[in-house]
Amino acid sequence: MSGDTDSDRLRAKWDRYAPRYDKDIGFFERVQFGDGRQWVCSQAVGDVLEVAVGTGRNLPFYPAGIHLTGLDFSPVMLAQARARAAEVGREIDLLEGDAQALPFADASFDTVVCTLGLCGIPDERAAIDEMYRVLRPQGTLLLLDHVGSHRRLVYFGQWLAERVTVRMLGDYQTRRPLPVVERAGFVIRRRERLKAGTVERLAATKPAGDDA
Repeated sequence: MSGDTDSDRLRAKWDRYAPRYDKDIGFFERVQFGDGRQWVCSQAVGDVLEVAVGTGRNLPFYPAGIHLTGLDFSPVMLAQARARAAEVGREIDLLEGDAQALPFADASFDTVVCTLGLCGIPDERAAIDEMYRVLRPQGTLLLLDHVGSHRRLVYFGQWLAERVTVRMLGDYQTRRPLPVVERAGFVIRRRERLKAGTVERLAATKPAGDDA
């Protein structure tokens, strides 16, 4: 973010939106994202970090036997995530923090998860670099997001919608994380594009021997 003022302004917007988030995103999950959360969470192993954990909508889908940490920059979203964790009986360490400067040492996690979060992080390149840094060698990055379609008319509609969504919540519609993930050094294991190219699922690995 360009400064504390911008950061505080965006956080305030998400804090205000938090009480409506579950209702609004529930519709899009049914229509657009399908079983995306299950696809991502079922592959998580070991020490797991969820970046942009939000209200904790992924919590019911993680397997047993993992150690889960969740980070978000909105305290109101985190409060809802704590309530959901208690409701579903999931132990999780929840922290307030910035995805662009993760408060963890290098090589701290076996898996990093981010679902429907990169679209709202101001500098997604910095966030992905940080995810790479905190992963252990041979660790796994798991992503789900809406992305810019390869179909011109669909992409144009996304571009128009982005004029509104960025102003409202800093939510980008046309980003394409794949080349950013590759540039960071990840090796793509699995990639799926769905819904006219507007949804992407990624599973990638940090190469062995890279502790950076």
